[in-house]
Amino acid sequence: MFCTVLVMLSWPFGVTVRMGMEWLAFVVAILFVERCVGTYILHTPTMTRRLARKVAIIGSGSEATQMATRINTRMQRMFRLVGTFDDQGGDSDGTVEELVLRAREDHIDAVIICFPPACGQQHVMDVLWRLRGVLADVYVVPSLMTEDCHGWPVERFGPFSLTVLQRRPLSEWDMLEKRAFDLTASVLLLLALAPLLTLVALAIKLDSRGPVLFCQPRQGFNNRYFNVFKFRSMYTDMSDLDAARQTSRTDPRVTRIGRWIRRLSIDELPQLFNVLRGEMSLVGPRPHAPQTRAGGQLLHEAMEEYVARHRVQPGITGWAQINGSRGELVTRDDLCRRVVLDLEYIRAWSIWLDIKIIFLTIKREIFSRNAF
Repeated sequence: MFCTVLVMLSWPFGVTVRMGMEWLAFVVAILFVERCVGTYILHTPTMTRRLARKVAIIGSGSEATQMATRINTRMQRMFRLVGTFDDQGGDSDGTVEELVLRAREDHIDAVIICFPPACGQQHVMDVLWRLRGVLADVYVVPSLMTEDCHGWPVERFGPFSLTVLQRRPLSEWDMLEKRAFDLTASVLLLLALAPLLTLVALAIKLDSRGPVLFCQPRQGFNNRYFNVFKFRSMYTDMSDLDAARQTSRTDPRVTRIGRWIRRLSIDELPQLFNVLRGEMSLVGPRPHAPQTRAGGQLLHEAMEEYVARHRVQPGITGWAQINGSRGELVTRDDLCRRVVLDLEYIRAWSIWLDIKIIFLTIKREIFSRNAF
């Protein structure tokens, strides 16, 4: 039908019925070859293994064993079991804490909580809390949930129906969209800001001895560490690599040029290279140094929800920064406000929200009183 309509519309341009049929045959042949080649590639052992979702099981007993056996024997094309974890030891591959640590190095797509029914829902929620920083979808067998949770989403997991307790904040498509935007925007910004970056680098070099850039370890996506790039704003012999002491408004360690570039937030611009390297995003929760403290405590000790910020890429700017939560973290309340805003951003993420935050950063934060 479609081919007939197309030929009729093309008739005034000299397209005959024979030409239309030849074109149709050619398209069908190409689609057939493409489908055969694609099907063959998808069913090769290498591609099957690459596309299979990595699954970890938390639990012990016959329920966990049955789940693991089913995945290993009948669901290998869709899922790949990375191990069974349980704090009770036994035949497990490690504890829950070891699973959390492993998830930082080895990407895990899903975690299934599979305890005996006698364990109860409270035990499940305790384990879920320990998994709050893990970048994976978390499921539980429905028999462990009470009736007051019947409204929770249920998802088919091969032949199983599992209750969804936690989803990754960004889907794979969302992450691809965000990454494409970051790459495009950061390249354009680097090209546009190249003269400014050159002048700032020259001013830093003339103002004090030492390198132009300052590299400092930060904790980022999936709790992994990376070196963040900044224009050096302190005297080299007074710099604090571990950030054990936060920068204050009248900090004597800051150079003359350093005060200006910090006030205008220019010292953060080299982090565009971190974006190109895939370690940061243009927008996201700000990464903090491991030794940063609030109220005398390390950040993850001062607020348990803090680790949930690491479920997305850290950013050069973020929702917390444009809402006035930037600068020195003095008290636990300062940290709480920042974490609440960061988690609010994660829940509401969209590419348009990122664009909005970038424009508001230019408008509000470059001349912020909180920058020093």
